[in-house]
Amino acid sequence: MKRLEGFCKKHAVLASVLLAEALGAAAGACLVLWRILTLSNVGLVGLADSVTGFFSVSFLLGTFFIYPMVLTAIQAAGLVMGGKNARLVRLGKLFDGIVLFLGVLYTLLYASLQEICLNADWTRQLVNAQVHTPIYTQARLTVAAVALTALCGYAVLAYIPAQKLAPLVIVCSMAAMYLGVAECILWIIQIWTDVEYLPLCLAPLDFILIAAKTIRNKIGEWDPKTAEGRTYRYPFLGWCNRVLAKSQRWCAAAFVAMLPLLGILICLLVLLGQEPDAVIKAWTQSSDWNLSLQTAPQNIYYDEHYLCTVAAGGHKKIVKPVRRGVRHGHWVIVNRQLCIANAFEQILEERTPRLHRRIRQFYDTYGFPVAKAIRSPYAADLVYLLMKPLEWLFLAVLYFCDVKPENRIAVQYMGKTNYKT
Repeated sequence: MKRLEGFCKKHAVLASVLLAEALGAAAGACLVLWRILTLSNVGLVGLADSVTGFFSVSFLLGTFFIYPMVLTAIQAAGLVMGGKNARLVRLGKLFDGIVLFLGVLYTLLYASLQEICLNADWTRQLVNAQVHTPIYTQARLTVAAVALTALCGYAVLAYIPAQKLAPLVIVCSMAAMYLGVAECILWIIQIWTDVEYLPLCLAPLDFILIAAKTIRNKIGEWDPKTAEGRTYRYPFLGWCNRVLAKSQRWCAAAFVAMLPLLGILICLLVLLGQEPDAVIKAWTQSSDWNLSLQTAPQNIYYDEHYLCTVAAGGHKKIVKPVRRGVRHGHWVIVNRQLCIANAFEQILEERTPRLHRRIRQFYDTYGFPVAKAIRSPYAADLVYLLMKPLEWLFLAVLYFCDVKPENRIAVQYMGKTNYKT
């Protein structure tokens, strides 16, 4: 036990990584065991796949999901344990750097996994389960400036001894960190729409813990005698030095200084082209989130029907979408080519069911890969043009076989009256 404790003290960062990987291995083992118990006739091949999957799942869980939680627990422990131990303070600064660096990377990774389009404002129409950015792109500079100001405040408080700083500088640095804390709280409020977004809240929560820990340490480090012998050229600075000589007043003074600091920051940002209310619009000019005040266009649904993908994804002047329809419970964009193809398939199903099954099997085999390959408007336009001869053939068959072909075409993808595809 003493060896383990000594190893953790000497290699704290490595110990934190190993702890996360061990917890990931335990979670991976539980998943593999559950798979073996729930599946009958696993066999040797299935068992080998389970063992191989164990290592990959354990690594992914430990590195990308459990380690961020371990870092948050370390920050919470650092806040609770106090700042009188110089070794723990130095170690806390090391973990602060790790958290601030990895927090950005993990947040970008989680946003990608949750299909959050960070470059898509609320005015842009997205597809399937994609979600708009939680921060208005035109106000990103304001959000980044506040974050950078908070980091500068942290750097001053964490790495410059209190004896070398005037009380006013310390208070301004604390005010800068307060701005960062307020931004983190706004992020958490904005993001927390569902429990699946919990990983996106870890990085801002870590910064809040870092701010509380750093401010507490700086207040404890301060010696009131440091300010006694200082003289200032301007009377106002001397008055500030006397008032702020007691560190117990710093928290309230920093809260008061936070608003003037934010005002100065906004004035500088206006010179760079930002709107004065960008600090508010950053959160409200969005859709899909808690602080959003806008309503985005409804998402387009891309599915395995490649003509649905063409109708939704091609250039409007080429594919000519006419309306929205319903397919498999989802909204889809419908054009005439799609309606004609669907009406033709219904004719086949009614008149020649055996031939319809063969054609459907062929389509399921080759149509789905084509749909997955259509990921640009130009590819959708090309498929639309290549399908034109078949569209004319389908239309000719409909006119020969149906008394009212246009009625059949018109009712395709109309919800409850929708025909099978």
